[in-house]
Amino acid sequence: MDLGLKDKLVLVTGSGSGIGKATARVYLLEGARVIVHGLTDAEVAACVDDLTPFGNVKGIAADLTKTSDATALADFARAQGDVDVLVNNVGIFSVKPFEDLTDDDWIHYFNINVLSAVRMSRIFLPAMLKRGEGSIINMASEAGVKPLPQMVHYSVTKTAMLGLTRGMAELTKGTKVRVNSILPGPTWTEGVEAYFDGLANQKGAPLDTIIDNYFKSDEPTSLIQRFVQPDEVARMIVTISASTASNGAAHRIEGGIVRNIL
Repeated sequence: MDLGLKDKLVLVTGSGSGIGKATARVYLLEGARVIVHGLTDAEVAACVDDLTPFGNVKGIAADLTKTSDATALADFARAQGDVDVLVNNVGIFSVKPFEDLTDDDWIHYFNINVLSAVRMSRIFLPAMLKRGEGSIINMASEAGVKPLPQMVHYSVTKTAMLGLTRGMAELTKGTKVRVNSILPGPTWTEGVEAYFDGLANQKGAPLDTIIDNYFKSDEPTSLIQRFVQPDEVARMIVTISASTASNGAAHRIEGGIVRNIL
């Protein structure tokens, strides 16, 4: 399917691995030019090397908890041309009891999971509005509408992303600029794999058994009873970003975990 993305300039934050890297690859396959981003030079260089066979890709390292780094990333991207699509994908997660979460934990999570998107959007949304076209995708999560008790801090940041998305979308009325969010369910990224490998070692059980038990006990409402794959999320991100009719919407790809009809 031709999504009309050929030669469009796309910036995907947090694209050194996982969903971000898979998303960058799908954009390249659609003929877009892609800027990838990671936290370290080594991560970015490895990502660019891996993705170069698929198309025109450049990258830069930046710490998006810092306004100066966000500006540097934006300047690097704008040097390639007008950014047509911004995917705010940077994010972290961890499992931690609510009572053990400090103020610093909460601030750290909001700084990375929410304010990174604010910083980048604050730069690119006005430029898109001035041109009258463009697309922004904010990465939320099914945890944003079904908060996880073992990840309350993460869940709250993803709820915030939903509010940010709708609020930004309200600013686009009458233009061809769109702002949407994507709500993946549990996705088999490198970080998730490392967590479950550690859990399997800790419990002395096969990884497959740990995963099977996870969906039976922690995510029993999942209709697919498996992890979502990064490529599955990536294809939705790319498709929604190219849709000219979707704006201000929260698009779920969580395997039916959220038990409602909307």
